[in-house]
Amino acid sequence: MSHRYENPEELTFDLSPEAVWDAIATGPGLSSWFMGATEVDPDAGLVRTQMGGWVGESQIVALEPGKRFAFRGTESPDGRFFAMEFLLEARSGGSTVLRVVSSGYLPGDDWEDEYEAMVSGGRMYLGTLVEYLTHFTGRPGVAVTPSAAPGNLDESWDKARADLGLDGDVVVGQAVTLTPTGLDPIDGVVDHVGTDVIGVRSDDALYRFFRGYYAPCVGHHLFGTTDETTATAAWQGWLATVTA
Repeated sequence: MSHRYENPEELTFDLSPEAVWDAIATGPGLSSWFMGATEVDPDAGLVRTQMGGWVGESQIVALEPGKRFAFRGTESPDGRFFAMEFLLEARSGGSTVLRVVSSGYLPGDDWEDEYEAMVSGGRMYLGTLVEYLTHFTGRPGVAVTPSAAPGNLDESWDKARADLGLDGDVVVGQAVTLTPTGLDPIDGVVDHVGTDVIGVRSDDALYRFFRGYYAPCVGHHLFGTTDETTATAAWQGWLATVTA
């Protein structure tokens, strides 16, 4: 039995609608908290996203500057699709209410696990948006999204966590020092803990470490002066080393 879903969320920010709009409806803004390096092309009516080796295009279905932005991914032959809608409302005192609706269709009888993963991922990304707008507003981030080679998933994830120093119980708000082999130590605070993902915020980055579907991967947003190509190569090398 297939599943059609629609999941609404509501967030309030002590920011102007313009600041929130820049985060949810521009390429630099989306690249700072969402799935990967993103380009918003109003002329072509497209949102283009690169995440690891995956490149996707979504059709812009609504664009009302400062008020509403929505896009929908290409529908597959079996009817599968994913869509996002953002609705902004200014409030007195300079705050903004953001309503986010994720929707889609999952075919087949085995949709439950995929749906649960999507819901979990959605919470993580919205949490990252909150972290971005709370700590890095107006600072465009570089998205870094490499993945390890497929292998023994559980073993690789355990190795990655151990190498980072995150192999024990981890809780939101916990101060940590990440120790990725071959890279400089990173001081930060845990800002997200999910079933298959751990997030850490430092002074100049939002780090996300995923168990992944086939292999561990990262989804970092860096707000310093690091070059995207250099950072991607460094984290790709780390994944290859620790999961070998």
